[in-house]
Amino acid sequence: MTKLILASVSPRRQQLLAQIGVTPDAIQPADIDDTPRENERARLYVERMGLEKAQAIHQAGQFTLAGDTVVALGRRILPKAETDGEVEACLGLLSGRAHQVMTSVVVCNPEGQVSQRLSVTRVQVKKLSKLEISAYLKSEEGLGKAGGYAILGLFGAYIKDIHGSYTGVMGLPVYETAQMLTGLGYRL
Repeated sequence: MTKLILASVSPRRQQLLAQIGVTPDAIQPADIDDTPRENERARLYVERMGLEKAQAIHQAGQFTLAGDTVVALGRRILPKAETDGEVEACLGLLSGRAHQVMTSVVVCNPEGQVSQRLSVTRVQVKKLSKLEISAYLKSEEGLGKAGGYAILGLFGAYIKDIHGSYTGVMGLPVYETAQMLTGLGYRL
């Protein structure tokens, strides 16, 4: 079978692929500039990032799978929180509000055909108390995560409502990914 290269080191993406019986032959993260352009909307940004990641590592003769996830609050793109302060700031913004989680998935086949899909999920967070935010900070689950939280874990208790793809919020919408892979000739 033709090799599948995953352009991500995310353990969640690997776990989600395993759910549909896919094990990447190699993990090769793309080294690209992921800075949003001035006034770039979240949707355009996440689609551009997914495509640029795939293009950066794709080679003829292989399947390439890339993805990018962003948390958007209105027109604002929340950061991938790297510090407790960033996690706390993100949680303060998300508390008691709805936001969108957008995940762009790109698949390239051995002949160079490209398929791209965007999963958009609306997530409603309960009003968080200072104690809840403090407890979540102590868990360190939000570090390195878009928007400062991981839905798979403690933060799940703070989600009031979700409309869309749960696996998309985790970082890889499984249904769309499976459809794209098979549509471009990859056998699951």
